[in-house]
Amino acid sequence: MAEHDHEHGHQDYQKSSLSLWGAVSLGTGVMIGAGIFALTGQVAQLAREWFVLAFVCGGIIAGFSAYSYVKLAKAYPSAGGIAMFLSKAYGKGSVTAIFALLMYFSMVINESLVARTFASYTSQLISFEAQWLIPLLAVGLLVFAFFINILSNQFIQTFSFFMAFVKTLGLVILAAGGLWASGIQFESISAIPEEATGGGILAGIALSILAYKGFTTITNSGGEIVEPKRNVGRAIIISLIICALIYVLVTLAVGSSLSIDEIVKAKDYALAEAARPVYGETGLWVTVAFAIVATVSGVIASAFAVSRMLAMLTNMKLVPHSHFGMPGSIQKHTLVYTIVMAMILAAFFDLSRIASLGAIFYIVMDIAIHWGVLRHLRQKVNANIYILVSAITLDVIVLAAFIWVKWTSDPLVIWASLIGMALIAAGEILFLRKKR
Repeated sequence: MAEHDHEHGHQDYQKSSLSLWGAVSLGTGVMIGAGIFALTGQVAQLAREWFVLAFVCGGIIAGFSAYSYVKLAKAYPSAGGIAMFLSKAYGKGSVTAIFALLMYFSMVINESLVARTFASYTSQLISFEAQWLIPLLAVGLLVFAFFINILSNQFIQTFSFFMAFVKTLGLVILAAGGLWASGIQFESISAIPEEATGGGILAGIALSILAYKGFTTITNSGGEIVEPKRNVGRAIIISLIICALIYVLVTLAVGSSLSIDEIVKAKDYALAEAARPVYGETGLWVTVAFAIVATVSGVIASAFAVSRMLAMLTNMKLVPHSHFGMPGSIQKHTLVYTIVMAMILAAFFDLSRIASLGAIFYIVMDIAIHWGVLRHLRQKVNANIYILVSAITLDVIVLAAFIWVKWTSDPLVIWASLIGMALIAAGEILFLRKKR
């Protein structure tokens, strides 16, 4: 592939164009869009009556993970943050490119997951059913996200902040109303978890981590955030706290309205189903409206961040790039690639398999980040060895459990993950050898 001329690389990013709360809005936009709407039913399917606990544990593990990213962001703030972090730990070679691409593809998968979730919720308002409806709505959202992302950073952060405020307030109101209407009773989550297995609970925790990984997208905008050495870490911490509180509140509300089997049956639109017994049809419409806001903002924020990381890899000459005759900067080209790949996934894959692939890719990359800090950067970034070892251990445990559960229930996901990682590794090694 012909490489694009990099002389305009400075145009890809707008220094100091994102405020602290703009960064928080982007982070929560990705997390809430993917987490609570897309994954509640799937986590409940794995962890059963312990699905609320799974989200709590996922938040704790995400907190340990965030430690490395906060330390790295303080030392090396840049646009395309994760690519830069990996290059600082492993050098500008195949290892950095492979793990950065795992993160990139996990985020593309996340975008397709959220787009499918948008379609599943929106379809609840449409009176007829058709197999083509869900893929069409999902692809339509991704096209909309592309057009929003070619606008200015100021517009994107204002749009994201407004959407984040609306969906956060809406979810709190819906959850509080659900808990009040149920008399603060949690029948489906207080029962003795006879059907839940240890492996299932750990697998549910692994999947719930996907609901928090959006905090990493903040690092991909590090070069554009005001006072990045101070504000990237603050934005990560604030985003995680906000999302953890909302997840717990909403999962408690869902558990008070529906049984586990009902949550699993409606896993692609569990929150909308939970609103029916509490608010009736009006509640369904309101919940779907908030779901649309959350998923739209989630896709926009994810595309904003991940296209910047791929542009960083391109500028580092670690991935092939062709502009295919398109005008504009490299980042605009990587935005096109990102949206097109997400559209393909959203059109042809179901939610559970999309989420599983994303979880595996992300956790493998996360382990690589922690190991890189532990092995190569610990003293440079002044990181605590015990927290790093704890983060790696927790990731390994939940990843192993998740792989085991999926291997016994849906081995195609594991094969797809292995083949995907093998293709990424082989492609990168061949590209870098040819470039030399």
